[in-house]
Amino acid sequence: MNFILGVIAAIGAACLGVVALLGELVIFAVAGISHIFRPPFYPRLVGRSLMEIGFFSLPVVALTALFTGMVLALQSYTGFSRFNAESAIASVVVLSVTRELGPVLAGLMVSGRAGAAMAAELGTMRVTDQIDALSTLSTSPMKYLVTPRLLAGVIALPLLVAVADILGVMGGFIVATWKLGFNPNVYLISTFANLRAGDVVSGLIKAAVFGFIIALMGCFNGYRSKGGAEGVGAATTAAVVSASILILALDYILTQILFVK
Repeated sequence: MNFILGVIAAIGAACLGVVALLGELVIFAVAGISHIFRPPFYPRLVGRSLMEIGFFSLPVVALTALFTGMVLALQSYTGFSRFNAESAIASVVVLSVTRELGPVLAGLMVSGRAGAAMAAELGTMRVTDQIDALSTLSTSPMKYLVTPRLLAGVIALPLLVAVADILGVMGGFIVATWKLGFNPNVYLISTFANLRAGDVVSGLIKAAVFGFIIALMGCFNGYRSKGGAEGVGAATTAAVVSASILILALDYILTQILFVK
């Protein structure tokens, strides 16, 4: 009987811990968003965060999108050739890249790079008391450290996804025309015929949400880290893992909202 009660108590404590953590995250997110609309404003910090999240993540996102489009075209040909449906490869590539693969893969890559960097930077500032020093200087740590990163994440990731969409489709075009023997003009005509503005916009909406999640989890885990260097490492790992899981979960939810009527 005591064993059963112990198990129930452990489950209850874990559930309460999860609820408390979610509450802290929601309060943190609301505080960060609220500072966007209240002065003072720090446009230079937003620009710096845009460079860190967007520009410096461009090479890894571009390479990922390019090779993903190439592999997608190759694998689609392998499957569709069994049913004499090779003509559908262009539509599959453009729909898959713009709707799903572009935003999701870009989000995961940026999470591993920029999300980890944000968590490590804020975590180091926390354990070295630099965040507390900002408060003593009458500067809000949330407005100075968190809000610019949240805003930059929402802006930067759609721009990265727009580049990823172009390169992903181009990767499919390269493989289809050079490797699989497709006529370039026919492939391009089929691509543009199946390209819809709604597909691109839905991918950019996903990207904006993913950018917010990446910045939020990076800042949240770094801001509340403790325990010296070991705590900073744990916060960095938690930021990447939590952001990646949330990206995949929200991708399903957003797909259900945007495409399933």
